[in-house]
Amino acid sequence: MDSDLIKGSIEGDPRMQEELYKRFAPKMYAVCLRYAGNNDDAQDLLQEGFIKVFRNLAKFRNEGSFEGWIRRVFVNTSIEHYRRKVHLNSISDQDEKVIEDASVSVLDQLAERDIIQLVRELSPGYRAVFNLYVIEGYSHKEIAEMLHISEGTSKSQLARAKSILQKKVADYLGEQRK
Repeated sequence: MDSDLIKGSIEGDPRMQEELYKRFAPKMYAVCLRYAGNNDDAQDLLQEGFIKVFRNLAKFRNEGSFEGWIRRVFVNTSIEHYRRKVHLNSISDQDEKVIEDASVSVLDQLAERDIIQLVRELSPGYRAVFNLYVIEGYSHKEIAEMLHISEGTSKSQLARAKSILQKKVADYLGEQRK
């Protein structure tokens, strides 16, 4: 099925291109939303990502899943957008000590949409590292290379993001219980 969509889209068949878009747009929008600061930016990333998908479709080599390939295009598009628009918070070497994770996580008590909203409230640097490490599964070394930062900075940004999220979650849950 994917091979027919790919072939038809490469050949310029508008029906196949539309079908490919309809099939993958919701999942890829979710990816974009995790990296974007708001819905408008997520929509821009979605459009930019699909432009890249259609331009580079012929480069897909059927190694791994097609959805995985598309997802990588969207993650890379989001990272490129991040690098163009935002700089990471300045961190000195002294600040790169990893902040200890709290032993009890309250994230289990939240709905997915609540968690996504709280992640979107993080600063762009924290949000990018958090998404790449926690959601996408990249190592700190890979994140450092992608974002042009040190591994220590990646670790520090992740620890700070987790710390901020834990505070936001605790505050959010406190408000919900009132």
